[in-house]
Amino acid sequence: MSKVSSKEEKHILPEMIVLDVVSRYKGSEAIFKKYDEQAGVCICCEALFETLEDVAEKYGIELERLLTDLEAVAQTYLK
Repeated sequence: MSKVSSKEEKHILPEMIVLDVVSRYKGSEAIFKKYDEQAGVCICCEALFETLEDVAEKYGIELERLLTDLEAVAQTYLK
């Protein structure tokens, strides 16, 4: 039996562009919608060509939490 390592490969990185994440992991759109209220805008509408890092900084979103939420979606595509 193999254990899931805490250092497993990450598929969602801070330098990724919102459009790349949404197009690669369809379920990620729901994650961005979850953060829309906090951001005060539709992230997929207003920041589609920005990096996740820039989105987090611009809209006051905790980057690590955003990455973790998106990574959980990405993992469902790899099973």
